[in-house]
Amino acid sequence: MLYLTNDAGILPFFLPFGIIGFYRYLWYAIKLIAWAVYRPVLPKENPTYIASNDVTIIVPTIDAGEEFKIAARSWLANDPKEIIIITESKMLGPLEALAQEVNPEKIRVLTVPKANKRLQMVEGINNTTTEIIVFADDDAIWKPTTLSYILACFEDLKMGGVGTCQTVHAVDPNGHQTLWEVLAGFRLTIRNIEVAASTHIDGGVCCISGRTAAYRTLILKDPAFQYGFTNDLWLNKYPLNSGDDKFLTRWMVSHGWNTYIQVAPEAELFSTFKNNWRFLKQVLRWTRNTWRSDFRSLFTERYIWFRHPYVAFTMLDKFFNPLTLLAGPALVCVILTQPGQLPAWNIVTSYICWLLLTRALKLLPHFWRRPQDVIWVPAWLIFNYYFAIMKLYALFTLHETAWGTRTGVGVELAADIAKAGYTEEDEAENRKYARNGYTDVKIEMDEFEAKPRLSSPDMHLNNQYDHQPHLARPISLPTLGQYPTNPLSPTREYSLPLNDTPHNVYSPTREVYNPRLPGHDHDIDLSDHMSPHGGELGADGLPLPMDRRV
Repeated sequence: MLYLTNDAGILPFFLPFGIIGFYRYLWYAIKLIAWAVYRPVLPKENPTYIASNDVTIIVPTIDAGEEFKIAARSWLANDPKEIIIITESKMLGPLEALAQEVNPEKIRVLTVPKANKRLQMVEGINNTTTEIIVFADDDAIWKPTTLSYILACFEDLKMGGVGTCQTVHAVDPNGHQTLWEVLAGFRLTIRNIEVAASTHIDGGVCCISGRTAAYRTLILKDPAFQYGFTNDLWLNKYPLNSGDDKFLTRWMVSHGWNTYIQVAPEAELFSTFKNNWRFLKQVLRWTRNTWRSDFRSLFTERYIWFRHPYVAFTMLDKFFNPLTLLAGPALVCVILTQPGQLPAWNIVTSYICWLLLTRALKLLPHFWRRPQDVIWVPAWLIFNYYFAIMKLYALFTLHETAWGTRTGVGVELAADIAKAGYTEEDEAENRKYARNGYTDVKIEMDEFEAKPRLSSPDMHLNNQYDHQPHLARPISLPTLGQYPTNPLSPTREYSLPLNDTPHNVYSPTREVYNPRLPGHDHDIDLSDHMSPHGGELGADGLPLPMDRRV
């Protein structure tokens, strides 16, 4: 900024901002270097997991458009065992017709009482019979190699969640992208660089995007997860329906699971975005979700600081990004008010040219693929400043949790919608076995005992818990020091011996209470054996982890 003035007297005023500018470009250079040296996990010749045996794709949706058919055919090209579509009751007919048209043998359609993405996801989880679940948006188009690259990461037994890189699929059948879609593409280019960098540096990521994300089924079958997922409140008051991918990512971090983002052409997915001004509503919803989730990660849960310090610092940096971005124009205005400076047009023109150049340099990977988008750099610059103001607006409106682009969606708690579908007899039975404060939620939509059990042979389910998904399942712990069956797979051996204290099968790093060990309560509630949470509730209304219980 100093090159715009010849007044050395204001040097002390500009020096701090010069330091901030140097820091920001240094920070971006670090990201760029990490992105350049990042490498994806390559599939093995003889992989442990086979899509046709081990993968179920879950698609929560309220739509049945042409894009859905294109996406469904791309999923089938990856040969999953099954695709489960979960929708609201009124969309059952159109989606069953779509399934019949595309592939009735592999596509199953289920319903929930009312559209709620988290409730739809839980319904799909509880109807899954494979070891890996892949959530996909109804417009997420895959390459034929996507699943093989996703599954490659799960060769690591501690791998809990895997995401992919993304790009824009034009709504226009001719492939023409509107300004809004180009802006979305710019955002995805920067995101792909950021997630590759964070994955390479410390193995973490701010968010495994819900457009396509894979998880171990056993993690999502955890009753503690399902309870927290469907009872998620902001400030213990405002129900959260969107932000499901943020919740899942935080759960991986807090429960010791590894995550990975496959940034490779073979794993790239194509997704549609709003091709008009409603794109701004999408961005506003994502921004609010980011504020809420990052606050929780950094200041409430705090696991991120120890497991992924680079990601934690990235989150913290984004808090101040709007202020540092808006500081530039403010400083130009200060210069313009100083007497004896260069002509105003000279100052403004020089500053704008500098901004355009630096923003264009950050988008070079995008222009390598789509050079025609370079004409939209001025619009991208304007959008950046609009986005900075939007972030501040979003910060002060975090209580607004509705979906934004879907009327009436996202204003109710998922568990409340599920609960409304049960009779008084169901509720009485639900309370009969309630423990640990889980006295008013029944998550699943049908009989649990009808579903295959994914627990290992060293585990057993007590029959009285079979239809009570909010209660943790009892476990018969293996003998210490032996090599038990892998709790993450009912068919594969575990490659690591148990420590003196066995681990919770829902978390590779959390301890479980074992009544057979000295000092452990022999009358301990069985729900503690399988869940990293006990019965005490924290300030956020969720059960406290064992290591934070009083």
